[in-house]
Amino acid sequence: MSDKSETGERSVSFGVIASAAVIALIVIVGIFMYVGRDTSSSSSPPAARHTDSAPSPAAGSGATGFTAPDVDLFGRRVDIPNNPAGQPLPQSSSQQHGPSDSDWLTAAPTGTTEPEGWQRVFGASVPFSTSDGPTRIDNSGLAVGYSHTPQGAALAAAQITYRLNARPGDRDLYVRQVRVSAQQIAAYDKARGAGKLPEQQPDRITRYLVAPDAFQIENYADDMAIVRLAARGPVTDGKQVWAAIRLIMVWDNGDWRLKPTEARSAQSEYVDTLQGWTKW
Repeated sequence: MSDKSETGERSVSFGVIASAAVIALIVIVGIFMYVGRDTSSSSSPPAARHTDSAPSPAAGSGATGFTAPDVDLFGRRVDIPNNPAGQPLPQSSSQQHGPSDSDWLTAAPTGTTEPEGWQRVFGASVPFSTSDGPTRIDNSGLAVGYSHTPQGAALAAAQITYRLNARPGDRDLYVRQVRVSAQQIAAYDKARGAGKLPEQQPDRITRYLVAPDAFQIENYADDMAIVRLAARGPVTDGKQVWAAIRLIMVWDNGDWRLKPTEARSAQSEYVDTLQGWTKW
């Protein structure tokens, strides 16, 4: 399978569009593993060139509402909030699923298929539901307030992972929405201070952070959920393929947080069917 586009920039190559999952793997394994090491090592990646990054939007601006919607690389609607950090939607907890429901692990959150359900936040497409959160944007521009359900875990997984890809140098995001140790935070600060984690990725990267087609709850308990996201690739030899990534979410202080993985294998793979997955 080739990663190269045959028709230029108007075409979407599998290698590029899969970055919604593959870049996520780099963030989860690369950044989290990387900042846990001595960043002075000669094997460390080169410093990011800040001149190549887009200006950082003002997080938590307090603006509300939306401007004109746009479309993503696949021609799907994506709404543009006036607040670059996103616009939470009115919530109805009665739409949440419970453990006694037969589709407890397989139901989709309500509202993500409606207008404003997918919003472009700091360049990345992230989901907002009307049933399972997020319920608000805090003063640091973080989306918080996810339901203690499989659906809330899936929403948080997509939100946090895509935001980390778009803004790897956002310290509040890393410290507050990722389960990290003091040692990892110190290493992160060192890498960030050295210019190796840009505050905001440029559009040439974030434009590929499009909505994943589906999610899967691989395992769920009150304190942890294992969530998989599937990002669409092109049709190859008449068959659709997706890049899938596995994420670990933990329930901590009343909300879901992303738990870094130290595994370098089995966290991402290509799948050729979404049977057994939940479409947003």
